[in-house]
Amino acid sequence: MHQELTLGEAADLLSHALPPGHRVEILQGRLTVTPPPDGSHALSLTSLIEAFAAAGARQAGLRYVQGIGLWLPGRSEDYAVPDLSVVDDDFRDAHVQKNCYAPNVFRLVLEVTSSNWSDDLGPKVECYAEAGVPVYVVVDRKHDEVLLYQGPEDGRYPAPERFERGQQVRVPEAVGVTVELSVDTLLDGD
Repeated sequence: MHQELTLGEAADLLSHALPPGHRVEILQGRLTVTPPPDGSHALSLTSLIEAFAAAGARQAGLRYVQGIGLWLPGRSEDYAVPDLSVVDDDFRDAHVQKNCYAPNVFRLVLEVTSSNWSDDLGPKVECYAEAGVPVYVVVDRKHDEVLLYQGPEDGRYPAPERFERGQQVRVPEAVGVTVELSVDTLLDGD
């Protein structure tokens, strides 16, 4: 007897079959695989963690975490795994399933683009806005800029603020800490 898998079951099977470092996500009913980060990508995330630590994020009741799932409200099996998230300190109390957490505990999500950059600039913008994530930052290495989306209304973000090399990105107050990030550091990892 041949039985079809649900999208969630296929995602689970695929996540166990891939080499280490790959991430499986379901965005708008579509199964996606993100490749492992390169060195510059990883260094960008390290610089972000250092910036949030220096800004006192822990003392402000926040955590900064890599690779935890964000359960998306659009479809029953949709979830994303942002590169970096700033979440409420008690985020573990909002566990939904499959290492995913409810969107209400996410203050900021950040993606550093790789070969699948179009997901970060398309479906994820829509998904994170629908989920009500207050701040979404895209380190767009494909187009050499940083995009800041904030304040979603009716499931949509207004047009993003765009930042070029030589500029600083100020993290919005909605996140809960004051942090300024160098566009050059975010793009290059140094």
